[in-house]
Amino acid sequence: MTKKKEIVIELRDVWKTYVMGENKIHALSGMNLKVYKGEFLAIVGKSGSGKTTAVNMIGSLDTPTKGKIILDNYDTSKLTESQIAIVRGRNIGYIFQKFNLINTLSAQENVELPMIFQGIPKNVRNERAKRLLCDLEMGDRLINKPSELSGGQQQRVAIARALSNQPDIILADEPTGNLDSKTGVMVMKCIKNLNKQGKTIILVTHDEKLSHFAHRIVTLVDGKVVDEKINRKIL
Repeated sequence: MTKKKEIVIELRDVWKTYVMGENKIHALSGMNLKVYKGEFLAIVGKSGSGKTTAVNMIGSLDTPTKGKIILDNYDTSKLTESQIAIVRGRNIGYIFQKFNLINTLSAQENVELPMIFQGIPKNVRNERAKRLLCDLEMGDRLINKPSELSGGQQQRVAIARALSNQPDIILADEPTGNLDSKTGVMVMKCIKNLNKQGKTIILVTHDEKLSHFAHRIVTLVDGKVVDEKINRKIL
């Protein structure tokens, strides 16, 4: 008997509409998507296809105009903002194109920050942050601030930060967009290795080459899924 795949995030007929004067702009137009535990999913599309809005919805960083988002078996429309923040912080780690590190904090302090919001004790935060950075070959940069790190090093700090609360899902939004091609490949190999360790990866990119790291590729056009395929040539 085939084992049923576990759904970890689901978007059901999700719309996001912005009102600009008398005009309505549909950033998402009835988007449906299921993300399965342990998969590496790539969401691709041209500029204006709705990728950024999709990222915000998948990560529960924004609320839909209509439709449902199911995260960790919770219908997020029925949760308060603080409840969503707790569920999101426990389940999803974020890797962004612009790193989004706090310039006044050291690498280690940046990694510890999400754990503070989850109420993790200081000694555990210290030990976990050091271990994560050492695992990413950043053990000699614990006290360095972002301005003292290269782009690739900053992104590795961002990856460590994404892992700090031990989430099962990693949402990577254009994670190599500010990196040179060589460093970008290194970062993608780090992300691929996380998937091999059992993490569910959701990669959002306009770069078709990066999508070939994924098991499944979903294409967005005008705020909805228009194509979905299994990648037979995984990098």
